[in-house]
Amino acid sequence: MRMILPSLKERRVVDRLLSSFFHQYRPYDFKKAISTLCRFYHLKNPRVEWFEYIDWGKTAGKTYENGQIYLIHPENWKKGRKYNSERGWINTVYHEMGHYIFWADAETKADKFACRMVRGINNHK
Repeated sequence: MRMILPSLKERRVVDRLLSSFFHQYRPYDFKKAISTLCRFYHLKNPRVEWFEYIDWGKTAGKTYENGQIYLIHPENWKKGRKYNSERGWINTVYHEMGHYIFWADAETKADKFACRMVRGINNHK
């Protein structure tokens, strides 16, 4: 399956913004990262709601057919989770955005999207 992705430069910017949001909780960083992805795919920004936990802590994120995305806020991600790394949270955001962007065969495409978004990012800072 071929997948159209933003350029490596754009993906690095998005990754840097998500990383900044993970550490400093500035809403602007998150909105800018999401709007950059949505602008590339010509989509409107999804409605994102923040939670302490979803499904009794079993789920890290959830995307609905109406375009609404539920995510665990980084503050809560860092507390009480077995896997609480920054990279894990960012991959969850990519995964849920993959659901938002690609509806058909959603799980497979979301996993591939998350994997390909980080390919090559750490080679050059």
